[in-house]
Amino acid sequence: MALRIHDTLSRKKVAFEPRDESHVRVYVCGPTVYDFAHIGNARPVVVFDVLCRLLRRLYPKVTYVRNITDVDDKINAAAKESGQSIQTITERTTKIFHHDMAALGALEPDHEPRATQHIEGMKSWIEKLLQSGNAYEAEGHVMFDVPSMPDYGRLSKLNRDELIAGARVEVAPYKKDPADFVLWKPSTDDLPGWDSPWGRGRPGWHLECSVMSEEFLGPEFDTHGGGQDLIFPHHENEIAQSTCTGGSGFAKYWMHNGYLMAEGEKMSKSLGNFYTVHDLLEEFPGEAIRLALLKSHYRQPLDFTKAGIAEAKRELDGFYGALRGVDANPDQDTEIPAVTGALSDDLNTPLALSHLHELAGSINKADAVEKPEIAGRLLAAGVLLGLLQQDPEDWFKGDASEDGIEDAAIDALIEERNQARADKNFARSDEIRDQLAEAGVLLEDGSDGTTWKRG
Repeated sequence: MALRIHDTLSRKKVAFEPRDESHVRVYVCGPTVYDFAHIGNARPVVVFDVLCRLLRRLYPKVTYVRNITDVDDKINAAAKESGQSIQTITERTTKIFHHDMAALGALEPDHEPRATQHIEGMKSWIEKLLQSGNAYEAEGHVMFDVPSMPDYGRLSKLNRDELIAGARVEVAPYKKDPADFVLWKPSTDDLPGWDSPWGRGRPGWHLECSVMSEEFLGPEFDTHGGGQDLIFPHHENEIAQSTCTGGSGFAKYWMHNGYLMAEGEKMSKSLGNFYTVHDLLEEFPGEAIRLALLKSHYRQPLDFTKAGIAEAKRELDGFYGALRGVDANPDQDTEIPAVTGALSDDLNTPLALSHLHELAGSINKADAVEKPEIAGRLLAAGVLLGLLQQDPEDWFKGDASEDGIEDAAIDALIEERNQARADKNFARSDEIRDQLAEAGVLLEDGSDGTTWKRG
């Protein structure tokens, strides 16, 4: 199945042709671990998780790298505000990030380097840029000399004035050009710092991804991904650093997911629509949040709403309802050309999901002999999207809330109800049904007995 992707660099949908078909290599910018990941941070995690699932279906080997930024001014500010150590904040936040992304069904990357583990590599990189004439020292800083790179701006397609305006950098007397950006900056005693030829300091944010992508993927790899907000200046600066140190190829393709709003407006704590994944998981299953993110094409703007998550939950109820009671063990190599074809067209997840709905409808209409085979295809399609990985019974039964009724108590009441029905004590039978309904438990009577689910 031929894969086509939208390449940000060329602004075209192109055929994906890896540098080495036996080994596809992907790098995606990861979180800065100073606070809980919000839903906008989660969108690229889910999008590029689907990309890597698809690539692993199409190619024999895929290496996926996603970094952790654990040295940054935002982390320093969070430590100062909270009175906690930087290490305490970064370790706790990284742990929560891992938990929350796993709840969204995201597979772990093959490598997850942390910036603080690669400081020596960053210093070596700066030395190379100084030697090539693409960087200069100034008042304890090392700056990248943007005018030294004639085609700077080719990813963002911004003109000179737009580059300066969009950089949003502090005007500083030591900068030769307003567009120049920091490779190394000095650290005071109360901030993280490392000894260097330019004094005690720390790296600029843009540098780490150039260094770590080369460390794990080599100077030339296939795809670099991230959110649209990273195109400029972050990814533009990565290209500058990497190409000026001899890595003329760097990333062959660039993929970016679109912006995300919440409840029709830009996310803001003051508006009450700033949704962290951690908080959303208190209200909704992670799989429903994932589906809500996948229902829009990854390059389109997404208005993320709680009503949308609730709708996604109902859709998943339909999928799992079709699978419930069907004995299907999916073969991971099951051919699902409609779904694979949709995803191979620049990750068209809305079209892929429509095919999942068709499969679920076919299960509901099929006879007992046909159901397992169709269910197997639905489950195999779900693997590509990171959906339908739970046992249907576990999905419907969920977890009891702190004040909710436990599974064992529900099963005991259903057994009592069955006996009441056998004794023709329909008043007690109805009473138990109503009691469970009040507790948010819905009963479904069928030819194979009574099943239940939490509402």
